[in-house]
Amino acid sequence: MTTETPQTLEQTILQTTTDKKPETINQLIDLIQQTTPTSKTEILNTIIKLQNQGKLKLTPPQPETANLSAFLKTSRATWFWITIALTYAALIAAFTIPPDMLPIAYIRNILGIIFILWTPGYAFVKALFPTEQLNKTNTKELDIIERIALSIGLSLALVPIIGLLLNYTPWGITLTPIVLSLTAFTTISALAAIIREQTALIKEQQQTTPKKP
Repeated sequence: MTTETPQTLEQTILQTTTDKKPETINQLIDLIQQTTPTSKTEILNTIIKLQNQGKLKLTPPQPETANLSAFLKTSRATWFWITIALTYAALIAAFTIPPDMLPIAYIRNILGIIFILWTPGYAFVKALFPTEQLNKTNTKELDIIERIALSIGLSLALVPIIGLLLNYTPWGITLTPIVLSLTAFTTISALAAIIREQTALIKEQQQTTPKKP
């Protein structure tokens, strides 16, 4: 049951929109429910009514995903920075730490394993599937497991392919071209993935934002 008349609710919605400037319809509904005991359905119907009358216009928000530089500063881009950091840490270690310099060489070996078995495949999987694809039989945990398995499997497949291609170049299969090629491949894949993820999130937000008919 609501304690406000439709006219009073309309005024509350318009006043809240003007004063607090919510960016999405869900934010607006939450703000209204903080001050009135009105149901979500009634608030939503009133918002639609005000939109149809031209009294209210909710424009698509300009959130943290609006541009790539801002998106890279959000928590959603943490995987990107970790992948890039591990990739270039392995690159630096490969060229600066001699394999016989123990125990520092263990760091080189660990980064090398991650560099070969994880980062290329993970970046490539993220480029192919930038967001989690859930269905009725999948859970978030299963999706993570699938990504891990695909990342390792693709890394094991991509590294030999890149090595085979290098075999037909003047540089051949040596440390420098292999490390540089894997670094370039991982970087390009990660950039493609973060751009696709940002685009997908923008589309998702636009779909959840009401549009004036």
